[in-house]
Amino acid sequence: MRTVRRLLYRDIVASVVFVALAFLSLFFFIDLVEKMGNVGRAGRTTGVAVMSALLELPGHFYELMPIAVLIGTIYSLARLAQSSEFTILRTGGLGPGRALSLLAVLGVVFGAITFAVGDYVVPVAERKAVAVKALAAGGMRVGRTGAWLKEKRMTPEGERSYSVNLAGTTPDGRLSGIRIFEFDADGRLSVRIAAKTGTVAADGTWTLSEAEVTRWPDVRLREPAGVVEQRLPELRWASTLTPEVVAAAVMPRETMTTADLWRYSVHLSDQAQATQSYEILFWKKALYPLACLVMTALALPFAYLHARAGSVSLKVFGGIMLGISFVLLNNLAGHVGLLRDWTPWIAAATPSLLYLLMSLAAFTWLVRYR
Repeated sequence: MRTVRRLLYRDIVASVVFVALAFLSLFFFIDLVEKMGNVGRAGRTTGVAVMSALLELPGHFYELMPIAVLIGTIYSLARLAQSSEFTILRTGGLGPGRALSLLAVLGVVFGAITFAVGDYVVPVAERKAVAVKALAAGGMRVGRTGAWLKEKRMTPEGERSYSVNLAGTTPDGRLSGIRIFEFDADGRLSVRIAAKTGTVAADGTWTLSEAEVTRWPDVRLREPAGVVEQRLPELRWASTLTPEVVAAAVMPRETMTTADLWRYSVHLSDQAQATQSYEILFWKKALYPLACLVMTALALPFAYLHARAGSVSLKVFGGIMLGISFVLLNNLAGHVGLLRDWTPWIAAATPSLLYLLMSLAAFTWLVRYR
């Protein structure tokens, strides 16, 4: 059995690596052509375009890994079946259950690789890509209205709520265009802070540069009428908004790990904000590596198809169509789950469960009736 395992694993791994490299080369070329169109704009150079395209490869690898596993496994098994090698293995005692367990182990290994790349390599590469673009463009802006953060906490004056708006970041990674609005327990605006740039310490303390503070009188305390304005070269503002929470709001979602998505979802829940979109992303990212296991199970029925059922190229084409349909359904399930208010883990797990059931049904039918 060790020889059978070595034969299958070596052939499948080589095919998966070949398919993954082919896909990555194609996507690198497409990304590079797209980014070359922006050369000369906002400080973009050819070097920046090449570097940005290279830094996006880990993200493409993470997204394409289940499809590469499916196509590579189908190609390997279909080729073995066409040359009657798989038939010989079946005659020699490789039963359906044993074949499924061998591929399941390989699927788990591919899933572990996918998880490691998605949680450790992709976030670092995406942050570096954002930094490269920001350095070339002189900073990064977060949409048209910026990023918004909310916070509630108790102060000596009572409960206070805060709305923080961030316009973007500077080339050196500092926050820019900071606006902080403080509201009292009755929802009245009491303090407004505007700062040109700022940084956030690990304990949540914000250091704001060139700050302008505007205070409105509290009518309940019968303070003297009039608005007080201050200009400070530097201001420290205590907060519970940590660097991880701020980064989650400012940076693209691709830069977030599974743990970051969970922490940000908890923060949104604590602040009574909508969390479903980030919860769906968390479950999709947590369950996505299991798609590799589903893809290996989906590829196994192709080994039991007779050679007259189609050539290897036809079976590979079928695998490509299955992979594309899985990606489309996986993306569609997240949007439909958000619109229909589905339970997040159900919306994230539905595509993989459907394809797993489909693969097991096809495998059972081929084994019993073919």
